[in-house]
Amino acid sequence: MARVGILGGTFNPPHIGHLVCASEAATQLKLDRVLLTPVAVPPHKEARADPGAAVRLELCRLAVAGDERLGVCDLEVVRGGSSYTVDTLRELHARDPEDHLTFILGGDIALGLPAWHEPEAVLGLATLAVAERTGAARADVAERLAEAFGDLASLRFFDMPTIDVSSSEVRARIAAGRPIRYLVPDLVAARIDQGGLYR
Repeated sequence: MARVGILGGTFNPPHIGHLVCASEAATQLKLDRVLLTPVAVPPHKEARADPGAAVRLELCRLAVAGDERLGVCDLEVVRGGSSYTVDTLRELHARDPEDHLTFILGGDIALGLPAWHEPEAVLGLATLAVAERTGAARADVAERLAEAFGDLASLRFFDMPTIDVSSSEVRARIAAGRPIRYLVPDLVAARIDQGGLYR
């Protein structure tokens, strides 16, 4: 049995904030592995700048290279189309029923969980691990989820240093010809430069 963390997102592109989040979750929650799981179809706001799911998947693999605690899950990209978290968790559970799944998300996203597709099933399939973020304090998240689902035995919190970097900021810097070194892993920066991505 492995303790596997799932960190979903667009990863357009993956940056150091994603990696620090995955690393902190792995360490603090004693996870064997954390898998970056890119969506096949990005949200509307990011669709224009999308180099394609296959490229984002490749960037994720480059981002985690060299860290054996981190990996990449291609389920949503292979499935294609819009994905629901519950479908991904079900498929991972079916593949390895003995694994204990932990779904990792920021506090801001966790506040919206009650409106998700089959949120109760998500909570039944995985422990919920919430990274505290500005504007979504631990107490607020716990209270909101308790109102919607009752007391959650499967709710965990972990601390994350404040890293003020976003994929949209990285894309804007690239488009403006500004450096992105130290904001993304070196291999990711090299692939972006080599492919002329986000220009």
